[in-house]
Amino acid sequence: MSDSLSATALEFDDTAEEARDKPAWAAVTSLTFGVFGLVTAEFLPASLLTPMAADVGVSVGAAGQAVTATAVVGAIAGLAAAIVTRGIDRRIVIWSLTGLLIVSSVIAAVATNLTTLLLARVLLGIGLGAFWSMVAATAMRLVPPSALPKAMSLIFAGVSLATVSAAPIGAYLGNVMGWRFVFWLSALVGVATLVVQITVLPRLPARGSPDIRTLFRLLGQPSIALVLAGIVVVISGHFAGFTYVRPFLEQIPKLSVEAISLVLLAYGVGGFLGNFAGGAITARSAKASVIFGAFLIAVVGVSLLFLGASPIASAVAVGLWGFAFGALPVGFQTWLVRVAPEDEAESAGGLIVAAFQIAIASGAIFGGLLVDGFGTLGVIAYATIATLVGGAGVLLLGSKSPERIGAGAVTHAL
Repeated sequence: MSDSLSATALEFDDTAEEARDKPAWAAVTSLTFGVFGLVTAEFLPASLLTPMAADVGVSVGAAGQAVTATAVVGAIAGLAAAIVTRGIDRRIVIWSLTGLLIVSSVIAAVATNLTTLLLARVLLGIGLGAFWSMVAATAMRLVPPSALPKAMSLIFAGVSLATVSAAPIGAYLGNVMGWRFVFWLSALVGVATLVVQITVLPRLPARGSPDIRTLFRLLGQPSIALVLAGIVVVISGHFAGFTYVRPFLEQIPKLSVEAISLVLLAYGVGGFLGNFAGGAITARSAKASVIFGAFLIAVVGVSLLFLGASPIASAVAVGLWGFAFGALPVGFQTWLVRVAPEDEAESAGGLIVAAFQIAIASGAIFGGLLVDGFGTLGVIAYATIATLVGGAGVLLLGSKSPERIGAGAVTHAL
């Protein structure tokens, strides 16, 4: 009996190792579809909030809590995912999380009151947070270590595409076909994604037995603490500034609404390209990608502070801002899985999800205080300082944080 179980376990491990030795790009692409569907669904309320609120009979502010519910639950789910799903084949977990996207979208499409709508968004938050927590750990089992940066760039391309397309397409289709149709379309995207994932994802047996102590043990490792600290400082600085970029463009270069839309489109396109540039840099050093993105945002901030009155300069700067930010998630995610123990990469992924959520929330809150107290130039100044300090911290302390790129751990000179 024990020999049979050992043979079965060996067969499972061989399946996973085969996928790692021979890049499973179709499987990686299925993860890209997954993040595209989940992030698109996350962003849809931003473009559909007014008709949604009117249809379910609540204020716009109350309907906006659908966004808050997704973010809060996503942070919790990211931390808990590896613990709750331990022992389960990871492809089954991925299928289940994509299934939550489908169920959430269907419930949202038929919602007639705020409670039902919030339920839909809670389910989406679970799927989104858990998916993000394990996407990097899953990718590193699907490709050789040297191909991980390329795989992460491909996955984050789905995020950039969702960021660029979700709001404008959602707004257009919501106006033409109704907001419920948009959520039905989101469910259809989820179904297509699930079919692809069922077809191409190999067996990926669970590794390790994570529990709450695993999270605290990871937090106690200096290399992981540095990654998380870098996220909180750099990403909070980014979101403090970018959350209020529209008021800046309205007040300083005094752009029209149409011009602002084009500038924000340039930001999205820049982010899409930045993902691949970040992947190329990360292939050599994930820390270098983080430093590059952080310092470039700081340079953009300086240019906006001194040249922001020029419409052309502002437009170019915001486009470069998107390019710079596109390199950061690839760098941070890859850096984390390189310094974390391989059998605890999913738990580390939960920590990075929580760190991003904390950074986003704190950046938006602190940015709001700065805008009210010092205007839009004040919040751009803070974004400049925060990204400069964060990038400098990674540069100075990163040499003590070795990256596991090949069979062993190496430290890159930055």
